[in-house]
Amino acid sequence: MSSPAELHAAITDDVSTVLIGNEAVIERLSISILTRGHILLEGVPGVAKTTIANLFARAIGLEYNRIQMTPDILPADITGTHVYQENTGKFILQRGPVFANIVVADEINRATPKTQSALLEAMQERHVSIEGDTLALPDPFMVIATQNPIEMEGTFALPEAQRDRFMFKLTVDLPARDEEAELLTRFNGNPELGPEDIERVVSSDDLKAARGAVTEVFIDEKVQSYILDLVEATRENPAVEHGASPRASLAFLQAGKARAAIHGREYVIPDDIKALATDILAHRLVLSTDAELSGDSVADIIEDVLSSVDPPETSINEEPRPIEQAPDGEHESN
Repeated sequence: MSSPAELHAAITDDVSTVLIGNEAVIERLSISILTRGHILLEGVPGVAKTTIANLFARAIGLEYNRIQMTPDILPADITGTHVYQENTGKFILQRGPVFANIVVADEINRATPKTQSALLEAMQERHVSIEGDTLALPDPFMVIATQNPIEMEGTFALPEAQRDRFMFKLTVDLPARDEEAELLTRFNGNPELGPEDIERVVSSDDLKAARGAVTEVFIDEKVQSYILDLVEATRENPAVEHGASPRASLAFLQAGKARAAIHGREYVIPDDIKALATDILAHRLVLSTDAELSGDSVADIIEDVLSSVDPPETSINEEPRPIEQAPDGEHESN
């Protein structure tokens, strides 16, 4: 299972034994683990944001830790500290929950800015500093933070610098009626159904090989220019006070290559970039005061940006066609 497409298919099939719907979220999680990205999940209570992260971690066989973010949690509660041992008279290092492959910062906006910043070094540098010691984090390492958009009292909005470190911001919506009906049916038959029912389907070697395959995906210069045009358009839009950063451009590049690989292609097409635009840009754009007073939304601005920039015409702008058997026994492409 060395190909990203096979890896993603195996994860999706495994997770679907418990999870209903949210295929797009699983795809973005697969892209993130393949490209060392982080994810911000937003949704109302009860839509399985934390469960999705747990299922995904179990399917890949990664160590998973959940941190319930509250106003009284301290940075040391996340990174760790040195604890005095009376029996030895020495201080020993007590590693915090950030030392895991997948770390879920549940309701991250309930923690104070000082505590939120404790994740900055970990997300960007992939190591933490504890009382002068610099300690590497596990590889792979991914932060999945969750937010509840309807209960904002007593919360602390994430600063722009921290939002920019998330590759994607994803919205977990309420399920459709037929999906919720299937949910009732499953839990009626198995009330204990949960992450414990997920089996590991991806090995460390599988993940390493799939990551290597993503780096080999080709991206045409015209598609790279398309990325730059989109990012520049966010900076020049009059409704935007602060547009996307160069980190957003890199996210487009890396995520575009991973999406192409997941869909069985060895090259990126403009549709890969367009499909990722909302999830990459939604949390990075800061609207002007006039735009907010006018009732403009970030989604509207992103739609304007996409419509204002024409995708390039490339010689590899279409999905690959299947290979069929020729009459003489040789393979030829249609």
